Amino acid sequence: MKKIIGIAIVIFISASISFAQQGLKIGHINTQELLQAMPETDSAQLKLEKMQKELQSQLEVMQVELNNKYQDYLSKRDSYSELVRQTKEDELQNIQQRIQQFAQNADQDLQEKRNELYRPILDKANKAIEEVAKENGFTYILDLSSGVVLFHSDSSLDILPLVKAKLKLK
Repeated sequence: MKKIIGIAIVIFISASISFAQQGLKIGHINTQELLQAMPETDSAQLKLEKMQKELQSQLEVMQVELNNKYQDYLSKRDSYSELVRQTKEDELQNIQQRIQQFAQNADQDLQEKRNELYRPILDKANKAIEEVAKENGFTYILDLSSGVVLFHSDSSLDILPLVKAKLKLK
């Protein structure tokens, strides 16, 4: 009797899972590939590279200043009095701290600019994905570029071509 009940439960669970899966329509997309296909991404990348080069150039100017002052200090330190030597060393430390602070601020500014430039692009891509999903009756869309999806079957549809068409991309 227990075996019959056990078999009945297994059949019931299998039938329930099968019935539930029939209502699911799952798609997938590689959002990185989509973003690379969007022309706005190239423009944003160029702006970021320009900003990065400007910041790098300024950092190099500051580093040259530090190197020059350090070489000058090394060549004359034996002739300096204790007070002058200490003042020069403090000046070198201050310059080094300014360089470190500038580098930190530059990284933050660059990250903020990246977010500012990419937010509209990501919003546009997400909106197109959502519209395609709704228009085609998808229950779930998985992002393959995130690396979180461990498996997707052939029954999962790649919606990248549909989203590209929605955005009028090649």
